[in-house]
Amino acid sequence: MAKKNHISETPATAWLKAHGVAFTEHPYDYLEHGGAQHSAAVLGLDPFSVVKTLIMQDERARPLAVLMHGNRTVSTKNLARQIGAKSVEPCKPDVANRHSGYLVGGTSPFALKRSMPVWVEASVLTLPAIWINGGRRGFLVGIHPGVLSDPLGAQPVQCALAE
Repeated sequence: MAKKNHISETPATAWLKAHGVAFTEHPYDYLEHGGAQHSAAVLGLDPFSVVKTLIMQDERARPLAVLMHGNRTVSTKNLARQIGAKSVEPCKPDVANRHSGYLVGGTSPFALKRSMPVWVEASVLTLPAIWINGGRRGFLVGIHPGVLSDPLGAQPVQCALAE
């Protein structure tokens, strides 16, 4: 069941406000390992429009963030080829937490603790609206996907696989 209460400010919502980005708040009851599919279901959203933030690393352990549709997986092989890396793999949760400054399950691409490139599945940018983590487990923000390109600076890639 979706919660209706207000979420206090997070680094992500502070970043959005500082950049003049309009957003809506969508708190929900967090489920461990529920992921974007769970949040979409409890909020009545299309999982294709719910965007997950994944912290990954290249072969030299350099972190990067990937923004992907909630009902798609990342082809790490295709991603690596497109970004000029030999390989890409998901970070272990504790490493992802350290790089992002957020807890896995509550990772937002906004106000990441460590500077890193952000890549976005190109088809995300064509959606009329998206819902993405607002910097806390159980909290999505609704935004226009153009925010991911400018002001965030995410670069488009095509690396989605159907789940």
